[in-house]
Amino acid sequence: MANHLQQYKLNGFKMKHGGVLNHAILAYETWGVLNKQKDNAILILTGLSADSHAASHDKHETAGWWEYILGDNKAIDTKKWFVICASSLGSCKGTTGPCSPNPLTKLPYKFSFPDLSLEDIANSAYELIQSLGIEQLKCVVGPSMGGMTALALILQHPKATKHMINIASGCHSEPFSTAIRSMQREAILNDVNFNDGNYSSEQWPTQGMKQARKMGMLSYRSASEWKERFPRSLRQRPHKPFGIEFPVEAYLEHHADKFVHQFDPISYLYLSRAMDWFDAYDYAQENESNPFLHVKLDTALIIGAKSDLLFPESQQLEIAQLLNGTNTKAQVNFTDSIQGHDSFLVDKETYSELVKKYLSNL
Repeated sequence: MANHLQQYKLNGFKMKHGGVLNHAILAYETWGVLNKQKDNAILILTGLSADSHAASHDKHETAGWWEYILGDNKAIDTKKWFVICASSLGSCKGTTGPCSPNPLTKLPYKFSFPDLSLEDIANSAYELIQSLGIEQLKCVVGPSMGGMTALALILQHPKATKHMINIASGCHSEPFSTAIRSMQREAILNDVNFNDGNYSSEQWPTQGMKQARKMGMLSYRSASEWKERFPRSLRQRPHKPFGIEFPVEAYLEHHADKFVHQFDPISYLYLSRAMDWFDAYDYAQENESNPFLHVKLDTALIIGAKSDLLFPESQQLEIAQLLNGTNTKAQVNFTDSIQGHDSFLVDKETYSELVKKYLSNL
């Protein structure tokens, strides 16, 4: 199968909270070759702002968001595995979302896009892998929002995969995480240029998106890393009253400016809320406390960073304990990475070693 950006068409796709998508598109990329038995497939589910381009390939040589871990002879070895990664349903990265044209009106959906859940993202990905003739994945890999989506996948489709790597995730959002995302949504909604969703490229909710990104960056990293990277000795006097003075301010401003026009504001709202809505315990049967009892998973690797503010260690431990309460053999690893929630993107050596060791035994 060719390694390039492809499109799968969703038609009559029913959303969890009501509504149906017709003529919708799921943008995805693949790496490696699907074997004759079609049993060497790995699905990567993405974080909130990531897209299908997890790593470079012959049709798209730009480095992907998880370049260090995916490729020939890397931790997710594309000489052995056939890897699929799709831009999440509801995003603005080639897959249908709120900024996509509604086929009935030819105008962007905006707030007429159906309420989005992580279950919808999981179901669209599951439909995609089935269209490729894959009856069961060898492994599903999900970091951050992708980890929650992986849980949504196995809860709805208990036999979808034999193994799972779940990174920096949880069965639900903790109040602190929901509070951060709530403030991010509020910043976007209250931007004067947001205009009830009727913004344009000329009148973009720039300040709201910048504030949302800065709050996100604060929660993605750790205080220990900030202290190490931005010593007070680098402080400079601002060129204007109350202008940028401290190095950490400049860092946040730089990343906020980069992000502003890279992501659609309403897509950000929809995906952010979908994370806060998800709760694995919704799938617990009556009189049972473990939602994973019906899941047919052989093994799982659960990874967390001790410095993660958004998804603390207790949440990874909870997933592992619940899975071990079934017939799944789950192991949990906590890293000493100081980069917080973003550790899986930055601490290359640690995460490569953990993922490579786990996959080599499958």
